[in-house]
Amino acid sequence: MSYAIIGFGNIGQSLAKAFARKGIEVFVATTRDPESFACAAAAIGPTVIPKKLAEAVKADIVFLAVRFESHQDVAKALSNWQGKTIVDVTNAYGVPPAELVGQPSSKFIAQAFSGAKLVKGFNHLVAAVLDQDPAVHGGRRVVFLASDDDGAAAEIGALAENLGFAPITLGGLSEGGLLVQARGNEWGRLIFKDLVKFD
Repeated sequence: MSYAIIGFGNIGQSLAKAFARKGIEVFVATTRDPESFACAAAAIGPTVIPKKLAEAVKADIVFLAVRFESHQDVAKALSNWQGKTIVDVTNAYGVPPAELVGQPSSKFIAQAFSGAKLVKGFNHLVAAVLDQDPAVHGGRRVVFLASDDDGAAAEIGALAENLGFAPITLGGLSEGGLLVQARGNEWGRLIFKDLVKFD
């Protein structure tokens, strides 16, 4: 299984650190040349590999950690996303619901990534929290996941566990998924909730 993070701002780098802590190789890419962020990637660890966007999107699981407005630029990097799983880490705060044709933002994004399975996840924590080791006082930091594909949700849930998090699946994108999606100028009720699960 191969992994990529598209977007290397604060959230993208926090995700890369989660992979690096566990020694799991992950490609990182932006629309810029990889040399421009190679030093930042190297500072995180040797398993964080800078790539051109066209190379990174070949990964099996792709974390979309760009600004919501940029998701279509990423989607154009492949004509068909069949067989891939997209983890939507974007937040569409401030985007008028009319622009999304009344849909949750993740359903809107899913349409751009033709053929892919989509999981909403890892987006409810601010970068400064996501940046930290998810092992907290003997528990594990919670990440919420939502998807219309149960298999994809289970796949990303297993990855979240491997990264040290405690995944909680909320159901479909139009139901539980709304708890972790912004609508217009309102945040979903679970966004910014930093919870820890004790087994």
